[in-house]
Amino acid sequence: MAKRFELIVFDWDGTLMDSAATIASSVQAAARDLGLEPPSDERARHIIGLGLEDALRHAMPNLPGERYGELSDRYRHHYLSRDHELVLFAGVEALLEELLGAGHLLAVATGKSRLGLNRALEVSGLGPRFHATRCADECFSKPHPQMLEELMEEFGTAPEATLMIGDTSHDVQMAHNAGVPAVAVSYGAHPRSGLDALSPLQCLDSVPELAAWLKQNA
Repeated sequence: MAKRFELIVFDWDGTLMDSAATIASSVQAAARDLGLEPPSDERARHIIGLGLEDALRHAMPNLPGERYGELSDRYRHHYLSRDHELVLFAGVEALLEELLGAGHLLAVATGKSRLGLNRALEVSGLGPRFHATRCADECFSKPHPQMLEELMEEFGTAPEATLMIGDTSHDVQMAHNAGVPAVAVSYGAHPRSGLDALSPLQCLDSVPELAAWLKQNA
Protein backbone atom coordinates (compact mmCIF):
# COMPACT_ATOMS: atom_id res chain seq x y z
CA MET A 1 0.00 0.00 0.00
CA ALA A 2 1.33 3.44 -0.92
CA LYS A 3 2.24 5.72 1.98
CA ARG A 4 -0.18 8.58 2.58
CA PHE A 5 2.42 10.55 4.54
CA GLU A 6 6.04 10.61 3.44
CA LEU A 7 7.15 12.80 6.36
CA ILE A 8 5.87 12.37 9.91
CA VAL A 9 6.82 15.12 12.35
CA PHE A 10 6.57 14.65 16.11
CA ASP A 11 6.49 17.14 18.91
CA TRP A 12 8.78 16.09 21.77
CA ASP A 13 7.57 17.05 25.27
CA GLY A 14 4.25 15.43 26.10
CA THR A 15 4.16 13.50 22.82
CA LEU A 16 7.25 11.28 22.87
CA MET A 17 8.62 12.06 26.34
CA ASP A 18 6.56 12.08 29.53
CA SER A 19 7.78 15.52 30.62
CA ALA A 20 4.74 17.80 30.80
CA ALA A 21 4.32 17.59 34.58
CA THR A 22 8.02 18.28 35.17
CA ILE A 23 7.96 21.31 32.87
CA ALA A 24 4.87 22.74 34.56
CA SER A 25 6.22 22.22 38.08
CA SER A 26 9.57 23.76 37.08
CA VAL A 27 7.81 26.91 35.86
CA GLN A 28 5.89 27.10 39.13
CA ALA A 29 9.05 26.56 41.21
CA ALA A 30 10.87 29.27 39.26
CA ALA A 31 8.07 31.73 40.03
CA ARG A 32 8.27 30.89 43.74
CA ASP A 33 12.03 31.47 43.67
CA LEU A 34 11.32 35.03 42.54
CA GLY A 35 8.79 35.51 45.32
CA LEU A 36 5.87 35.44 42.88
CA GLU A 37 2.52 33.69 42.85
CA PRO A 38 3.04 30.68 40.58
CA PRO A 39 0.76 30.08 37.61
CA SER A 40 -1.98 27.48 37.98
CA ASP A 41 -1.38 23.94 36.77
CA GLU A 42 -3.64 24.62 33.79
CA ARG A 43 -1.79 27.78 32.79
CA ALA A 44 1.63 26.21 33.35
CA ARG A 45 0.72 23.22 31.17
CA HIS A 46 -0.82 25.39 28.46
CA ILE A 47 2.54 27.03 27.64
CA ILE A 48 4.24 23.68 26.96
CA GLY A 49 5.33 23.48 23.34
CA LEU A 50 6.19 27.16 23.01
CA GLY A 51 9.76 28.44 22.95
CA LEU A 52 10.98 29.20 26.48
CA GLU A 53 10.82 32.99 26.19
CA ASP A 54 7.30 32.94 24.75
CA ALA A 55 6.25 30.30 27.27
CA LEU A 56 7.38 32.28 30.31
CA ARG A 57 5.75 35.46 29.03
CA HIS A 58 2.47 33.59 28.62
CA ALA A 59 2.81 31.94 32.03
CA MET A 60 3.70 35.16 33.88
CA PRO A 61 2.35 38.01 31.74
CA ASN A 62 2.58 40.65 34.47
CA LEU A 63 6.26 40.15 35.27
CA PRO A 64 8.45 43.20 34.52
CA GLY A 65 10.37 42.60 31.30
CA GLU A 66 13.78 42.81 32.92
CA ARG A 67 12.96 39.85 35.20
CA TYR A 68 12.24 37.24 32.51
CA GLY A 69 15.93 36.39 32.25
CA GLU A 70 16.00 35.64 35.97
CA LEU A 71 12.83 33.55 35.67
CA SER A 72 14.34 31.65 32.75
CA ASP A 73 17.51 30.89 34.73
CA ARG A 74 15.49 29.53 37.64
CA TYR A 75 13.32 27.45 35.32
CA ARG A 76 16.41 25.86 33.76
CA HIS A 77 17.81 25.14 37.22
CA HIS A 78 14.70 23.25 38.29
CA TYR A 79 14.13 21.45 34.99
CA LEU A 80 17.74 20.34 34.51
CA SER A 81 17.86 19.01 38.07
CA ARG A 82 15.11 16.54 37.13
CA ASP A 83 15.37 15.90 33.38
CA HIS A 84 17.53 12.80 33.93
CA GLU A 85 14.48 11.23 35.57
CA LEU A 86 12.27 11.67 32.50
CA VAL A 87 11.27 8.68 30.41
CA LEU A 88 9.68 8.08 27.03
CA PHE A 89 6.03 7.10 26.94
CA ALA A 90 5.71 3.33 26.78
CA GLY A 91 5.62 2.13 23.20
CA VAL A 92 7.36 5.12 21.62
CA GLU A 93 10.50 3.27 20.54
CA ALA A 94 8.52 0.46 18.91
CA LEU A 95 6.28 2.98 17.17
CA LEU A 96 9.23 4.83 15.65
CA GLU A 97 10.88 1.59 14.52
CA GLU A 98 7.67 0.49 12.82
CA LEU A 99 7.36 3.80 10.98
CA LEU A 100 10.98 3.66 9.86
CA GLY A 101 10.49 0.10 8.69
CA ALA A 102 7.54 1.24 6.60
CA GLY A 103 9.75 3.81 4.88
CA HIS A 104 8.56 7.06 6.46
CA LEU A 105 10.83 10.03 7.03
CA LEU A 106 10.71 11.06 10.70
CA ALA A 107 11.39 14.48 12.21
CA VAL A 108 10.93 16.48 15.41
CA ALA A 109 9.53 20.01 15.73
CA THR A 110 9.80 21.19 19.32
CA GLY A 111 9.63 24.16 21.62
CA LYS A 112 12.88 22.97 23.21
CA SER A 113 16.17 24.71 22.54
CA ARG A 114 18.74 22.99 20.33
CA LEU A 115 20.87 22.25 23.37
CA GLY A 116 17.86 20.84 25.22
CA LEU A 117 16.72 18.65 22.36
CA ASN A 118 20.20 17.31 21.68
CA ARG A 119 20.47 16.40 25.36
CA ALA A 120 17.08 14.67 25.28
CA LEU A 121 17.89 12.77 22.07
CA GLU A 122 21.14 11.53 23.56
CA VAL A 123 19.69 10.52 26.92
CA SER A 124 16.70 8.78 25.32
CA GLY A 125 18.74 7.11 22.59
CA LEU A 126 16.29 8.28 19.93
CA GLY A 127 18.67 10.51 18.00
CA PRO A 128 19.37 8.00 15.19
CA ARG A 129 15.63 7.53 14.54
CA PHE A 130 15.10 11.04 13.19
CA HIS A 131 16.12 12.36 9.81
CA ALA A 132 15.87 16.01 10.88
CA THR A 133 14.85 18.22 13.81
CA ARG A 134 13.83 21.84 14.36
CA CYS A 135 13.89 23.80 17.63
CA ALA A 136 12.37 27.02 18.92
CA ASP A 137 15.69 28.85 19.25
CA GLU A 138 16.42 28.43 15.53
CA CYS A 139 12.90 29.01 14.18
CA PHE A 140 9.87 31.05 15.14
CA SER A 141 8.01 29.48 18.04
CA LYS A 142 4.84 27.48 17.47
CA PRO A 143 2.21 28.04 16.18
CA HIS A 144 4.22 29.82 13.47
CA PRO A 145 4.62 27.35 10.57
CA GLN A 146 8.37 27.87 10.01
CA MET A 147 9.50 24.57 11.54
CA LEU A 148 7.20 22.54 9.32
CA GLU A 149 7.92 24.68 6.26
CA GLU A 150 11.67 24.15 6.67
CA LEU A 151 11.29 20.41 7.14
CA MET A 152 9.08 20.09 4.07
CA GLU A 153 11.57 22.12 2.05
CA GLU A 154 14.48 20.00 3.28
CA PHE A 155 12.86 16.77 2.14
CA GLY A 156 10.83 18.08 -0.79
CA THR A 157 7.55 16.85 0.69
CA ALA A 158 4.19 18.47 0.00
CA PRO A 159 1.95 19.61 2.86
CA GLU A 160 -0.59 16.88 2.11
CA ALA A 161 2.19 14.26 2.34
CA THR A 162 3.32 15.55 5.74
CA LEU A 163 1.76 14.76 9.14
CA MET A 164 2.24 16.64 12.41
CA ILE A 165 1.68 14.77 15.68
CA GLY A 166 1.52 16.65 18.98
CA ASP A 167 -0.13 17.00 22.36
CA THR A 168 -0.88 20.74 22.39
CA SER A 169 -3.07 23.24 20.60
CA HIS A 170 0.18 24.94 19.51
CA ASP A 171 1.13 21.82 17.52
CA VAL A 172 -2.25 21.56 15.81
CA GLN A 173 -2.36 25.28 15.05
CA MET A 174 1.17 25.15 13.61
CA ALA A 175 0.06 22.33 11.32
CA HIS A 176 -3.02 24.28 10.23
CA ASN A 177 -0.86 27.34 9.54
CA ALA A 178 1.45 25.23 7.36
CA GLY A 179 -1.44 23.52 5.54
CA VAL A 180 -0.38 20.20 7.05
CA PRO A 181 -2.71 17.51 8.48
CA ALA A 182 -2.42 17.01 12.23
CA VAL A 183 -3.08 14.22 14.71
CA ALA A 184 -3.43 15.20 18.36
CA VAL A 185 -2.68 13.06 21.40
CA SER A 186 -4.51 13.68 24.66
CA TYR A 187 -2.05 12.01 27.05
CA GLY A 188 0.31 15.01 27.21
CA ALA A 189 -0.04 18.65 28.23
CA HIS A 190 -3.37 19.91 26.85
CA PRO A 191 -6.86 18.56 27.58
CA ARG A 192 -8.73 16.66 24.90
CA SER A 193 -11.54 19.24 24.73
CA GLY A 194 -9.19 21.96 23.50
CA LEU A 195 -7.52 19.64 21.00
CA ASP A 196 -10.83 18.39 19.58
CA ALA A 197 -11.98 22.00 19.13
CA LEU A 198 -9.19 22.50 16.56
CA SER A 199 -10.45 19.60 14.39
CA PRO A 200 -7.33 17.46 13.95
CA LEU A 201 -7.63 14.36 11.77
CA GLN A 202 -7.90 12.34 14.96
CA CYS A 203 -7.32 12.75 18.69
CA LEU A 204 -5.87 9.67 20.35
CA ASP A 205 -5.57 8.79 24.01
CA SER A 206 -2.43 6.63 24.15
CA VAL A 207 0.69 5.62 22.25
CA PRO A 208 -0.82 2.21 21.35
CA GLU A 209 -3.88 4.00 19.89
CA LEU A 210 -1.54 6.30 17.94
CA ALA A 211 0.44 3.33 16.63
CA ALA A 212 -2.72 1.55 15.52
CA TRP A 213 -4.06 4.67 13.78
CA LEU A 214 -0.79 5.26 11.96
CA LYS A 215 -0.62 1.63 10.83
CA GLN A 216 -4.06 1.98 9.27
CA ASN A 217 -3.85 5.54 7.96
CA ALA A 218 -0.27 6.65 7.40
